[in-house]
Amino acid sequence: MKKHRLDPLLRPSSVAVVGASQRADTIGNWALKNLLKGGYKGRIYPVNPRYDALEDHRCYATLSELPEVPELVVFAVSDERLEAVLDEAIAIGIPAAVIQSTLVLDDDSIPPLKERVQDKIRAAGMHVCGANGMGYYNVRDHVWTCGFDSAAHPAPGNATLITHSGAGMSGIIDCEERLRINLAVSAGNELSTSMDEYLDFALDLPETRVVGLFIETARNPQGFEAALKKAAQRRIPVVALKVGRTAESARLTVSHSGAMAGDDATYEALFDRYGVQRVRDQDEFATVLIMFAELHPVGAGGLVSLHDSGGERQLLVDLAHDAGVPLTRLTDETVEKLSAVLDPELPAVNPLDAWSRGGPDASEMMTSGLTLMMQDPGAALGAVVHDRAPCGRIYASYLSYMQRARADSGKPVALVAARQGTGHDAAAVTSTHAGYPVLDGVSQFLKGVHALFAYRDFLLREPVDLPAADSAAVRRWQVCLRKGTTLGEFDSLNLLADFGIRTSSPIEAHDETSVLAAGKTCGYPVVLKTAKPGLIHKSDQAGVVVGIADEDQLSNMYALMRKRLGDEVLVAAVADAGIEMILGVRRDPQFGPVVVMGFGGVLAETLHDVQFALPPFSAGHARRCVDRMKLRRLLDGQRGMLAVSIDGFCTLAERFSIMVDALRDVITELDVNPVIVSDHAATAVDAVVVGRDRRAG
Repeated sequence: MKKHRLDPLLRPSSVAVVGASQRADTIGNWALKNLLKGGYKGRIYPVNPRYDALEDHRCYATLSELPEVPELVVFAVSDERLEAVLDEAIAIGIPAAVIQSTLVLDDDSIPPLKERVQDKIRAAGMHVCGANGMGYYNVRDHVWTCGFDSAAHPAPGNATLITHSGAGMSGIIDCEERLRINLAVSAGNELSTSMDEYLDFALDLPETRVVGLFIETARNPQGFEAALKKAAQRRIPVVALKVGRTAESARLTVSHSGAMAGDDATYEALFDRYGVQRVRDQDEFATVLIMFAELHPVGAGGLVSLHDSGGERQLLVDLAHDAGVPLTRLTDETVEKLSAVLDPELPAVNPLDAWSRGGPDASEMMTSGLTLMMQDPGAALGAVVHDRAPCGRIYASYLSYMQRARADSGKPVALVAARQGTGHDAAAVTSTHAGYPVLDGVSQFLKGVHALFAYRDFLLREPVDLPAADSAAVRRWQVCLRKGTTLGEFDSLNLLADFGIRTSSPIEAHDETSVLAAGKTCGYPVVLKTAKPGLIHKSDQAGVVVGIADEDQLSNMYALMRKRLGDEVLVAAVADAGIEMILGVRRDPQFGPVVVMGFGGVLAETLHDVQFALPPFSAGHARRCVDRMKLRRLLDGQRGMLAVSIDGFCTLAERFSIMVDALRDVITELDVNPVIVSDHAATAVDAVVVGRDRRAG
């Protein structure tokens, strides 16, 4: 295997444990025992002046007395002692360390311990896991540095877990035998080594089939995006449990880790770009990881499921609808074959309840029913949805259904219980590891199915080569915006037009003569708008008059507007009838500009039906965003309304995103509202651009 920059931290040839101890249930005791329990093959050096030997290893008084400079040091000492032993480790040139303590001292000096330690680590170029974490388990290379009780983790494993929560690591890997871990990292406060670096390392491990991320924030946003891009290129799915969705949760992130959680909508856009599958809680997290790790890749089609209960079959239909999971509509040929093997009173439909009269032939009926459904060309994945037997056991016949159906269809299949309840059957683990996952909870399973299908569809997206922005336009507007200039409507629309975006092309006017000339040029009916500097919401000040029919009306309206809002106005042709949409830009503090698209006008403020995307993106990506909007059906024409040009809006959004990416360093905000989408085109009618003074940060 090729070398990685994190090898000294995660694949060290020698490890020192400072504070190693024989006192039970201490970090020093567990850190040493876990190295041995994990089967570490390198050299181990316990360091503690109180002992001559620990766990059959000679114990040394200090790091300086070791016979070699170890590649990794695990600190199992109090925060009161940590700075001194860190100084010693840096002095002798140890390249990597694990710090599990919080680095908080009572009555600390300024700067506090955490800052002092971080400064020293960064100056030394040391790779550090932590602080305020639980270490890591490199199961495939037999390096366990966790200072707490641990379950067995057979090597090599096939799933990686990287988490900002220590309990979020142990609560999954030590409580879920069905998930086979090759690497688990509790990154903690990431004093020097961040989540993206661990992810990059995991993607190079040959056994990695899926990576799970329990994320508070991306401390290195550019590195994080690069690692997600690498995962997408290698076709290794990433599952994310991102906390900080709500304002209160985001505040707790700051108090816990000292870092902002980041804007959740931006993370949604980031995950969408790179095919990251997001989950809501740890039950979904573990289930989706197991399904990606153990199921065969899914092909085209939907879900088929076998039941022994009519009520539970109906429940699955409801839950699949809520989860957005498509259920396969069986072909006439499959229905005919099913009808031939089922009891006459059982309908040959998917989901299939194949249990009616029971008896000695019931198992064969179940097996045939599942096999025939999975052989249907519209089936991508099968499920046996049966509850556990008493005491949590699994009937052998359930496993045989799956084995026969997969052998005859070549498609993946899982066994799912509505819930596990009490008890446990070892077959749940052995069957899962054999490629027939045994799962608990229909909702969690359906979340996993949705993720499998979504990732399948992500991999099928065709790469798109986007055109470059016009270089002359980029240079011109960079000069204009880089001092933090706010552009009015006229200049903002000119900016859009320079990047190939269709606009209403207003004409500036400042007296009655120029206003009437503009009306003649545009052709009636026209729109009259105030161009008073600094006035953003014109409609609120009666600064917009739509549908002016002729020259006399235009003259009168201008006279009235002039008295209240000044001479400067814009005149434009009335836009074609259509639906108001919005395009905008918000600047994320971590990832830079993010494009907002959705329904505009009043709907933008009331329903907030918007989607977010990282620029640049294609018209096809814009279409996927539009299709996720709650009011999407309005664009198809409802109750006599004309269907509008969705393709026109998506093409405009693509050009908009290319422009935003080209000007990303000089834009703080950009609002195009409305974009009128008619039956044949999309037109930007109003806009405001706020430049970014880079000197202000």
